[in-house]
Amino acid sequence: MTLLYSIIESPSHPDLSAVYDALGIQEIKLPSQRKAIAELKRRPPDWVVAEFFYGYGNNYAGVNVSNLDVFLHSQRKYAPDARIIILVTPRDLPHVDKLTALFEIEAVLTIPVDREKLIAVLQPSQR
Repeated sequence: MTLLYSIIESPSHPDLSAVYDALGIQEIKLPSQRKAIAELKRRPPDWVVAEFFYGYGNNYAGVNVSNLDVFLHSQRKYAPDARIIILVTPRDLPHVDKLTALFEIEAVLTIPVDREKLIAVLQPSQR
């Protein structure tokens, strides 16, 4: 069975559980990057869906582009085959290219998420 992490760090993260259920994808909801990194070591996912928050100023120690950098470095080590879907607000969308220049991202979806676009990204994993 396909395993997907939903890393839910804010109230703007949409509830997409019905989409995952309809596609037969097992979802693990994780409330933080730290918990997601710990889970990577136990059960590597096939997919990760997480929100992107750009590091304006020094929010992320000035070294990282966003909230996802540390997780994505760990993902490379513990789950290198996992595919990443980034959810982004229109405000942060102009900054996503800084993250995609550093990490392989399968898809970037703008919030509110178009469920048909999400399904189109996820369905190849069901073959």
